Amino acid sequence: MGSSRRNRSDELIVEYDPKSPAAEAYRTLRTNISFLSPDDPLTKISLSSSGPSEGKSLTVANLAISMAQNNKDVIVIDADLRKPMQHKFYGMTNFAGLSNVLTGEIGFAEGLQETGIDGLRLLTTGTIPPNPSELLNSKKMEEVIKQAEAESDMLIIDTPPVIAVTDTAILATKVDGILLVIASHEAEQDMVVKAKEQLDKVQANVIGTVLNKYPIDKGRGYQNYYYYYGGESVDG
Repeated sequence: MGSSRRNRSDELIVEYDPKSPAAEAYRTLRTNISFLSPDDPLTKISLSSSGPSEGKSLTVANLAISMAQNNKDVIVIDADLRKPMQHKFYGMTNFAGLSNVLTGEIGFAEGLQETGIDGLRLLTTGTIPPNPSELLNSKKMEEVIKQAEAESDMLIIDTPPVIAVTDTAILATKVDGILLVIASHEAEQDMVVKAKEQLDKVQANVIGTVLNKYPIDKGRGYQNYYYYYGGESVDG
C-alpha cells in the first residue's frame, strides 16, 4: 500500500520543490550517473557515508524520485537495518520488509511497497533483527538484489555508514557501484579516508562522492546540495 503526498516528507525536495537548486542538483546527479557507463548502464548502485547523519538516506530518496520522474522503474531497498529512514520519508509503515524477506517470513513481492510516486517502489527494512550483518551478508541477500534488479531499471540500496559495520563494504561488491556521501563541514577527513580504504580493500567500485549539506546561499541561511564526481581520491 502506498502513501499519499500529504504523508510524505517535505524533505523530498525533488517532488515538493522541483525548480529549486537542490532539486536541480539531484537531477544533475542522476544525469552524471547515466553518463558514467553509457555503453553498459549501471542498473544497481548503493549509497553510504563515512559516519552517521551525513544525509545519505535523504540523498537516496531524492535521487530515486528524480530517476522515477525520468521514466525509470526504480526500486529502493533500505538495507540500513540499524537506523532505517526510507519509510519515514514516504509516510509508510515498516512492519515487514527486507529482514522478513531474508528470514523467509514473506516473499519479495509481499515486502515491496508502492510509494505513491509513479515508477518508484520501496522495500523497507522490516523488523529490526538482532543479527543484521549475517542477514546482509547472506546468499538470500544476493537473491533479493538479483530479483530487484530484474524487476526494475534501477536498483538503489541505502546501506549503513561504512565505518560502522563491515557489511556495507561487502554489499558494495554486489552492485555496479557505490556513491559515498560526505557532509560538508561535518565529516571528519580521517573517517572519510578510512571509509574509502575499506571499500578499496574489497575492490568495491566507488563511482563518485556526493558533497552534501553545502551552504550555497549564506544570505538566506539555508543549506542545499552540491555534487562532485571523481571517486579516485578523497584525501585531497
